[in-house]
Amino acid sequence: MQTYDYIVVGAGSAGAAVANRLSADPRNKVLLLEAGPAGYHWTHVPIGFAKMIANPAVNWLYSSEPEASTGGRRIPVPRGRILGGSSAINGLAFVRGQKQDFDTWAQMGNQGWSYADVLPFFKRMERWEGPGGDREFRGGEGPLRITNPAPATPLLQAILQAAQQVGIRHNPDYNGAEQDGIAMSQASIAGGRRQSTAACYLDSTVRKRPNLHIETGALTERLLIEGTRCVGVRYSVGATSQEARCGREVVVSAGAINSPQLLELSGIGQADRLRELGVEVVQALPGVGENLRDHYAPRTRWAIGKRGATYNDSGHGIGLVGHALRYALGQPSLLNMVAAPMRAFVKSREGLEAPDLLLGWVPMLMEQTPKGPKLSRESGMTCYAHPMRPESKGSIHIKAADARQAPAIRFNFLSSPIDAELTVRAIRIAQAVMNAPALAPFHVSEMAPGPKAQTDDEVLGWVRAFGETTYHPVGTCKMGSDPMAVVDARLRVHGIAGLRVADASIMPTLTSGNTNAPSIMIGEKCAAMVLEDAA
Repeated sequence: MQTYDYIVVGAGSAGAAVANRLSADPRNKVLLLEAGPAGYHWTHVPIGFAKMIANPAVNWLYSSEPEASTGGRRIPVPRGRILGGSSAINGLAFVRGQKQDFDTWAQMGNQGWSYADVLPFFKRMERWEGPGGDREFRGGEGPLRITNPAPATPLLQAILQAAQQVGIRHNPDYNGAEQDGIAMSQASIAGGRRQSTAACYLDSTVRKRPNLHIETGALTERLLIEGTRCVGVRYSVGATSQEARCGREVVVSAGAINSPQLLELSGIGQADRLRELGVEVVQALPGVGENLRDHYAPRTRWAIGKRGATYNDSGHGIGLVGHALRYALGQPSLLNMVAAPMRAFVKSREGLEAPDLLLGWVPMLMEQTPKGPKLSRESGMTCYAHPMRPESKGSIHIKAADARQAPAIRFNFLSSPIDAELTVRAIRIAQAVMNAPALAPFHVSEMAPGPKAQTDDEVLGWVRAFGETTYHPVGTCKMGSDPMAVVDARLRVHGIAGLRVADASIMPTLTSGNTNAPSIMIGEKCAAMVLEDAA
């Protein structure tokens, strides 16, 4: 048995940041556990997300339980199982969220989580390499390189114009003073390579720190708790079970799926549920696994009649060779594209203080296959559209006292009437943009939801039958002081000393956009609080 000062469970978006900052002090002996491998060849190439979205080598490949809101379908829930976690397999869009997201957390009683409180951590983590950028809001010396690609194709340029024709302004920096508007997606891509937390927070210099031990292929099975204090973890590497003890704290950064799973396997959660599964109750916390939220995002599909306008026309055969050559030369290419290279943050109605809907454009059509998404032979594009702060809440709970068995994921999408209303409104705005005059030369025609879905109820029927998520699960170990809170404002698990949770599971509500950037911020802030408390 080894003894450390700190043990971090999960080397993903937040966990890699925690381990980096804690081990920066050579006096701190840190163990970082990751269930997946140390790396994978496709993780470095941005378009590699298409090769990893359904790849068991680097992906937990979870799926939700069948529900009425999803037409009885199981919805895929990909999660990174690799050094860097989901930051190593995601679509690379960099979105902090808006000021109101974090001010709301603070207003809910979470002292220290207002926008003014978290902005320094957002700035600390990034090295902004885009044009302009207000230094009041953007960081220049952090480990994470962030770029701002230009609209590289005439189709994307036309969408930018079309959005403005229907009243959506151009906003060159949605991570700056205001989020409202349309822009190219800022990206965790630099030099043609993915900027995952594995690459940026656990680079070769960090990995060589003598006081940091990184154990990959290590599945954490349970937390070791003596009395009301967490003193270590039990994990397995292959068939070998091991234990590690810590003198100070364990930080669980296993993500919105695995963090509540690990707490429940360790006896922390809903007492009756745990007893039924034969798990000894250590601390009754009814909120563990509850408050699950995600972005339920239908993908509207559009045929493009103008040949050569989309990647469907140039992404096969000799055209793909051209993309590879441009990628090698550092030029815009299919291979270094963000999953949705253009996005708009819009208001559902006049009078709102901040946008509440998100639209994202992908200049191609994909087909789903058992091996993952495949570039369609039909020329077209996709636009997903959804509310950013849904009220519908679901749950994640273990089905057995076995870390190798996937938990039950129930999203309960569209259970809140406002979510259904705003989803339809987002789709209507997407339709308005795609039918605007600037796109007329591209001969755009709607494929889905299509002419058979005219009324709001018909559109919602299509959403239930075909909607997907944007892979942003949060909230299952929520921060707060109410009876359903799991951690306090310093991310300490209620009732258990020496144990914190730091990842997207602590979010009381969803942030406005992609969740990778705020997850890294949470890791940064957690590490700072751990070091403050130790001092």
